[in-house]
Amino acid sequence: MKRLSFFNRILYGFNIVIALTLLLACAVPYTTVASLFFLSLAVPLLVVLNIVFLVYWFLFKRRLLWLSLVVLTVGYFVLGSFVFFNPKPDSGSLEGLKIMSFNAQQFNEMNSIDAKGVGGRIVDFIKKEDPDIICFQEYRGSWGKKFKQYPFLSQTPYEEHKSTQGILSKYPVISEGSLNLPNTINNVIYADIVYKEDTVRIYNLHLQSLKVRPWSLKREQSDKLFKRLRNSFFMQQEQAEIIVEHAKGSPYKNIICGDFNNTQYSSVYRTIRGDMKDSFEEKGFGYGRTINFWRFPLRIDFVLTDPSFRVLMHKNYNVRLSDHEPVMVYLKVGSNE
Repeated sequence: MKRLSFFNRILYGFNIVIALTLLLACAVPYTTVASLFFLSLAVPLLVVLNIVFLVYWFLFKRRLLWLSLVVLTVGYFVLGSFVFFNPKPDSGSLEGLKIMSFNAQQFNEMNSIDAKGVGGRIVDFIKKEDPDIICFQEYRGSWGKKFKQYPFLSQTPYEEHKSTQGILSKYPVISEGSLNLPNTINNVIYADIVYKEDTVRIYNLHLQSLKVRPWSLKREQSDKLFKRLRNSFFMQQEQAEIIVEHAKGSPYKNIICGDFNNTQYSSVYRTIRGDMKDSFEEKGFGYGRTINFWRFPLRIDFVLTDPSFRVLMHKNYNVRLSDHEPVMVYLKVGSNE
């Protein structure tokens, strides 16, 4: 260190902080300490910064690259990759159950997107992509009549909230229900759907929102912001445990779709996923962004499936119809596909 320039000393100090933070983030999926949960949102950024340090030290001071190299290696084996390069199948030749998950942001009725006709464009988009089942988060029941190709609908059974969940299906719904999460406007619904000779249970969830908007950051004290985030993360974990406990009692094999409001590096995700398959990991390509959080891309919308189901395709859409981007999967369900 004595032979380092002042600039490199400062840079290496920063490197130590970033490396240790990523190492700490490796513990987040395995802890329920809400104060650490915010690190799950920062994992991709921490990885990128450590890669930058690794490249810099490789070019100028190779003996200092080991810190980031070791931490990145640990992070890879503990957290896994956030990019996947599965071969892309020919969607025209696929035959399977097509399920879409999409936080439609109330079809832009609150004018969150500065554009006209967004709701109608969502209807046209759904008609074009033609999924068999759609799991809408932030659904508005008044739009249900626009989707005439879906004769079966399950939705949040109470109307006091402006934002509800909706499951629209081409296949018969034989039973349905709502988990009615406590002390929140967010919710989880489910529907048992008969698909050919099989019945599957679809969970559509919208976990506790972080309630953080970029324009409010400058007006809010950091301690109040941290407290609110911590409370949101705590509620997410509580909700995740409710979902898992309910899913254990399902008489059918489960598919869980929705907006987790947290990443794949969180305890919330790990709790809900259990031994289920993540469709993006199975057949996704690239980074898998579903939202920009403070302009930083994150994957917080998921489709998780029973281990016996085969994921044939996962597709991320780059469309500006909401603050979230929809995802769709093709699944082989049952023995007669």
